[in-house]
Amino acid sequence: MQTSETRPQLTLPQRQASVSRKTGETDVQVSVNLDGTGQCHANTGIPFLNHMLHQIASHGLIDLEVNAVGDWEIDDHHTNEDVGITLGQALAQALSDRKGIVRFGHFVAPLDESLIQVALDFSGRPHLSYGLEIPTERVGTYDTQLVREFFVAIVNHAQLTLHIRQLDGLNSHHIIEATFKAFARSLRMAVEIDPRRASTIPSSKGVL
Repeated sequence: MQTSETRPQLTLPQRQASVSRKTGETDVQVSVNLDGTGQCHANTGIPFLNHMLHQIASHGLIDLEVNAVGDWEIDDHHTNEDVGITLGQALAQALSDRKGIVRFGHFVAPLDESLIQVALDFSGRPHLSYGLEIPTERVGTYDTQLVREFFVAIVNHAQLTLHIRQLDGLNSHHIIEATFKAFARSLRMAVEIDPRRASTIPSSKGVL
């Protein structure tokens, strides 16, 4: 019989990544630690996006650093999208071959009158079903159409399946923030290590 002294211990690799993306429109650097404590430094030049990135880090319990310079004189579209792309790439790199992860995550987040459901699967197959109905065109200076663009970028580059459903909500800020919180908690669940899987890939096919 194995004791705690003789039982083999599962040694986990460092699940961290740093990614840089520079184009003629933006210059973005993202660092992520999936086994962090929720620390966040976000400097994208878009205050509301910074606030949402803090939600991902805090409620996902990942450490996140995001710095971006963009063509803000045009609008926030390119910066918002490229932050999503770079964060998606960093998540994919940090997960590597995705061995041992739970893989699926889901959460329903309330924020006052708003109620948002998110379900995701690190399936290796990018897909977004987006069901938000945001009543205003802007929250502060942030164009609310950019919420969908951010998640499209994440999905395509982290290679995950993501479903977002609005069960209730009237206030644009509440709807969006509840969405990011539900995404964060779903992400946290999905990237957790399942001790029963050890180092196996969570797929009957043996690959994701």
